[in-house]
Amino acid sequence: MIDQTTGPVAAELTRRLESALAPTRMALHNDSDKHIGHAGHDGTGESHFSLVIESAQFEGKNRVQRQRLVYKALGDLMDERVHALQIKATAPGES
Repeated sequence: MIDQTTGPVAAELTRRLESALAPTRMALHNDSDKHIGHAGHDGTGESHFSLVIESAQFEGKNRVQRQRLVYKALGDLMDERVHALQIKATAPGES
């Protein structure tokens, strides 16, 4: 099940994650409005996100390894468009 936030950055985040990690469950939420006036809020309305993602590719990997897979999938978006990304990455069967 995919639950995504609309907007061009969210759409590209979703596309890249689906392509690289084939998630069995994913929820991407735009948290940018919670950060108005804070560092990194660029006024676009798409700078801060939270992600819950489940993928078989996370099996046998620790938290840091899983986050690295997410960052690798997102590539330049993390340098150019996204200021903050909160990640909860699990393998199927984990909670």
